[in-house]
Amino acid sequence: MSEMKFNTLVGLEIHAELATASKMFCGCTTTYGGDVNTHCCPICLGLPGTLPVVNKRAIEFAIQTGLAFNAKIAKKSKMDRKNYFYPDLVKAFQISQYDMPLCEHGHVDIDTASGKKRIGIQRIHIEEDTGKSLHAEDGSSLLDYNRCGVPLIEIVTLPDISSAEEAGAFLELLKSTLEYIEVSDCKMEQGSLRCDVNVNVVSEDGSVKSNITEIKNLNSFKAAMKAIEFETKRHIELLERGENTLKETRRWDDAKNETFHMRTKEFVQDYRYFPEPDIVDFEIDADWIERLELELPELPEARKLRFISAYGIPDYDAGVLTSTRQMADYFETLAVRVGDGKLTSNWIMTELMRRLKDEGLELDALRFTVEQFAELIAMVKDGTLNQNAAKKVFRRLFEEGGEPKAIVEAEGLVQTSDTGLIKETVDSVLGANPQSVEDYKNGKDRAFGFLVGQVMKASKGKANPQVVNELLAEALKNL
Repeated sequence: MSEMKFNTLVGLEIHAELATASKMFCGCTTTYGGDVNTHCCPICLGLPGTLPVVNKRAIEFAIQTGLAFNAKIAKKSKMDRKNYFYPDLVKAFQISQYDMPLCEHGHVDIDTASGKKRIGIQRIHIEEDTGKSLHAEDGSSLLDYNRCGVPLIEIVTLPDISSAEEAGAFLELLKSTLEYIEVSDCKMEQGSLRCDVNVNVVSEDGSVKSNITEIKNLNSFKAAMKAIEFETKRHIELLERGENTLKETRRWDDAKNETFHMRTKEFVQDYRYFPEPDIVDFEIDADWIERLELELPELPEARKLRFISAYGIPDYDAGVLTSTRQMADYFETLAVRVGDGKLTSNWIMTELMRRLKDEGLELDALRFTVEQFAELIAMVKDGTLNQNAAKKVFRRLFEEGGEPKAIVEAEGLVQTSDTGLIKETVDSVLGANPQSVEDYKNGKDRAFGFLVGQVMKASKGKANPQVVNELLAEALKNL
């Protein structure tokens, strides 16, 4: 069996908290944080005699998610009780959906090294979130029910994912899409996006396969990818020894970079699903679906293709710029003002995004407006500033804010294209650097770059580099 080759099968279950103002079945706020057990009421605490009322906006968000992922929207759906005991599930059952989910049979296409790959989405359904257990060092546990009853969608893929890299690509696209359609803020650090991974391996001839392992509540895409890699290796090693995996649920240990046993896997009959008796079935007509579809914005993949076509930017740049709706909106606003998509893309990719990453900031924390940034890039476009001078202005804008023109005037950074003045500087530099001139004549190309640098230094960075290169080449040719 040691010669046998295996393929990895991965299915994902993603839970996303919906961006509604109130909970799934009551009027309590969904705002993150707050003092423990202050965002609760008798309904979300499951007290006797209380009745749930469905949040219509949560259903609409779920339908829009289904539409964004090319799913079929059910004409009739219902809620079910999923029974299991856990301390943070105060009712000892969860109101979820079983056999009649809102959305089924969807798909998305991800980019892989070998091209596009379609990942099937089995279902998207709505349910309520649980509370949160807080474990103390002395072994005691406290329960915060602020999150209990917050509306969730669960997105379940088919086992079409074949590697950790494909899972990462899918999760990034999913997160981006949910943010674009504004149904979830997808803040993994706050628990509003969580991922479970199901992994097993099967031999290429289909004769041998491992049992499916579920890894629960992964709180980052990086952790999900590492867990897939670890489990794939573990499954293959067991099969090669003639053993097999357990059908179990495991947890990921970030510190040890490995999974560990949590519990044996429940079977569907263990949940004792039955229709929720306190909520009537609901019908979804074509007009409702059509209205919700019209509300959807342009989705990431469509916007990426349009950016490539309309602004002439590379595929990679377009992918980065459309990874979030906020960045895509920012780029497009800026590109329209500058009138040059490629130049705008270069400035965002090389300067703006680098500084944002270094400082750990978001776009809404910038000290300058999009109009001021456009003004700076326009000065590069029309030749008022060379690249180095413009970068100096950008640093000032990023760190202090201000008006680009005022900074340019105060620093004396206006670029000169005066050929007479630049020629004088070129002649002076050539006279002061005879050895570099001799090196250039002897075929040492680096000498030319050195001389360009000396001319730029002598002009205090104000000379137009293109004119410098032209005049220097001409002068060296005539020596």
